[in-house]
Amino acid sequence: MTQAHLDKFGRPIVVVTGIGIVTSLGQGKDDNWRRLTAGESGIHTITRFPIAGMRTTIAGTVDFLFEGRVPAPDLSEKLATLAAEEAIAEASIGTPGDFPGPLFAAVPPVELEWPERRQIADAVGHYPIVYHDLLAAADSGKFRPWHERFLFGSVADRLADRFGTRGQPISLSTACASGATAIQLGVEAIRRGDTEVALSLGTDGSVHPEALIRFSLLSALTTANDKPAEAARPFAKNRDGFVMAEGAAALVLESYAHAVARGAKILGVLEGCGEMADNFHRTRSNPDGRPIIGCMRNAFADAGITPDDVDYINAHGTSTPENDRMEYVGMKGVFGEEKLARTPISSNKSMIGHTLTAAGAIEAAVSLLTIANGRIPPTINYNIPDPAIPLDVVPNVARDATVRRVISNSFGFGGQNVCLVLAGEPA
Repeated sequence: MTQAHLDKFGRPIVVVTGIGIVTSLGQGKDDNWRRLTAGESGIHTITRFPIAGMRTTIAGTVDFLFEGRVPAPDLSEKLATLAAEEAIAEASIGTPGDFPGPLFAAVPPVELEWPERRQIADAVGHYPIVYHDLLAAADSGKFRPWHERFLFGSVADRLADRFGTRGQPISLSTACASGATAIQLGVEAIRRGDTEVALSLGTDGSVHPEALIRFSLLSALTTANDKPAEAARPFAKNRDGFVMAEGAAALVLESYAHAVARGAKILGVLEGCGEMADNFHRTRSNPDGRPIIGCMRNAFADAGITPDDVDYINAHGTSTPENDRMEYVGMKGVFGEEKLARTPISSNKSMIGHTLTAAGAIEAAVSLLTIANGRIPPTINYNIPDPAIPLDVVPNVARDATVRRVISNSFGFGGQNVCLVLAGEPA
């Protein structure tokens, strides 16, 4: 490793050599990029389960992989598999079933879903049912495959077996920042010298009735059901909540020296990662914006850059009244009003919805495609500007621009905040 392979702090430069994406817009990064930059929406009325009586009846579900309903861990695993296969193939690294590095997987929290619970109840054989009846049915051994499938680590364990990653796979959940956390862990492992290569991914296939009801009870979801494609309205004055969605993205990360040595095509650089926890509230951000400000400043310090070095911001931009306002407050605190006003910012969630555990990974992948293609995806459904949030949101139509460096924000419930700094290939 030479000085050219080290960053300004003397650490190995971490580059991206493979990208894979699956969302409600389609499978593969080419299809997703084409439709994102065309301003198309993947949000639609839910058909997977009955929606009568639901306050929210729309989502960005991925419905083209299975016929009918499958449990969230099965869909999450399938989405992750497709994204990882695409990323590894593009990187041309390792051999099938023998990936030369560890796996860092952001996976959704899982629990038995209602169809499985009903079958356990039916196995009891009598009503009324009390709790020890359910325990006895569960202990019968009949439902062991469910026990194994609904373990939190089952998705990553199966992915590790499939792709032959090194060491114990890491399963993680930092709420809506999870996908970005998986990337951060990969970056840090390479910088420490633990590995030359890592597979970082985020996946989420958990749109099911109970999840939808829980977010509805938090008043977090939009109720604009009549026109699904127009329901996600980040930063607009008439935003009224986020849209649940599904998807996955995977990145193959390598040290710059390792990538150069094997002649790999370099797709971008992970220059910096920042995080800061916010213990203010289970779902709300601290109204002074300090944790969001600190998160972005930590990322800038880690990358050794200033706000003037940033050409575009890939926003968290969920379309909830509070999140969008607090993201603006945080960005203004970091960039200052003048610089922020002339920095384009857009939200992919306006088109694909909020992919929850996968969002940080998907948005990092889109950020890299933005740099590579010199085109900024729009924020669609931006028809009523919010005067309290004066931003250049690249409204409704994609914009050609020279983009050398992007920050990608991910702010999760419980105050789990991560910011990534991404750039083009090193000079």
